[in-house]
Amino acid sequence: MNDVLLAVGTRKGLFLGRPGGSGGWDLSGPHFPMQAVYSVGIDTRGDRPRLLAGADSSHWGPSVFRSDDLGASWHEPARPAVKFPEGTDTSLERVWQLEPGGPDEPEVVYAGTQPGALFRSEDGGETFAFVRSLWDHPQRPEWGEGFGGQAVHTVITDPRDPRALMVAVSSGGVYRSADGGESWAPSNSGLKAEFLPDQYPEFGQCVHKIARDPVDPDRLYLQNHGGVYRSDDGGAHWAEISEGLPADFGFAVAVHPRRSGVAYVFPAADGSDRYPPGYRCRVFRTEDAGASWEERCAGLPGEPHYGVVLRDALRTDDADPAGVYFGNRNGEVYASADEGESWRQIAHHLPDVLCVRAAVVG
Repeated sequence: MNDVLLAVGTRKGLFLGRPGGSGGWDLSGPHFPMQAVYSVGIDTRGDRPRLLAGADSSHWGPSVFRSDDLGASWHEPARPAVKFPEGTDTSLERVWQLEPGGPDEPEVVYAGTQPGALFRSEDGGETFAFVRSLWDHPQRPEWGEGFGGQAVHTVITDPRDPRALMVAVSSGGVYRSADGGESWAPSNSGLKAEFLPDQYPEFGQCVHKIARDPVDPDRLYLQNHGGVYRSDDGGAHWAEISEGLPADFGFAVAVHPRRSGVAYVFPAADGSDRYPPGYRCRVFRTEDAGASWEERCAGLPGEPHYGVVLRDALRTDDADPAGVYFGNRNGEVYASADEGESWRQIAHHLPDVLCVRAAVVG
């Protein structure tokens, strides 16, 4: 059995899971009890795995914690790791994303935040520097707010080029940088903003999540606020691939860790009806880059089901065969050990699940 670590961030703490006997899972936690954990990173680039957690304390505010012993102990920097500098007239509300950099930059970690900003660490997450170029972009004052607030919630790196970066902003759309974050340009051609008078603007889309194909780095999958999309040119242009799904709304999208063209989504009915379509708990998988979709629900609840999966709560691990995981706002976590063919519930009655991460750690 692969030595997988599963991290589940919830509204009231972080839970960590390891495979147990008879195909079950052993969960520990809550770590950071009563703190909302919106972001988790599992960094496996070094000699030992490092866990990063963005936790929100209602008393002390948001912070970034690190663990180098798989969650047995946690380190919090003496000074805030992520902090808006003076002159920005704002303060950190939440860390939405903690994303390790590429293989050529083993100490680089990115943090996406609310308000919508990007930070970069060059010491493994101990301290983060403000990426002022994105904050100073002339379009930023016109970004809107999603239902959960305005945030940089997705950071995508390119394994071929550490200077090529992509972020998604709710609701500002997709922005790309080719120079390591020194400059940024909107990259939303083909993406619809159904809530705006001009439904195909240069920016302002409410992008929910992006995932990069593991084989072809120029291919990306995007779950929009209305529409699932694919890009075959690194995000310069997007084409809708929603046909075959029961709804085009949803929050999450994930990719297989090794197989090109394989992606997973968990649809929701629409923006005003945030339940699974037909109240059925179903993951949909494509094996042809979105030309077709098939539901994969063996082992999932058959009775009416109302749990929605948020943008960071559907993920794959890097095991062989690949594991697929999702958690919902009912506090349930489901796992597939066979790439989505079948599922089993591995946790229930948790606080509502905000994010999920999984990786082989040994």
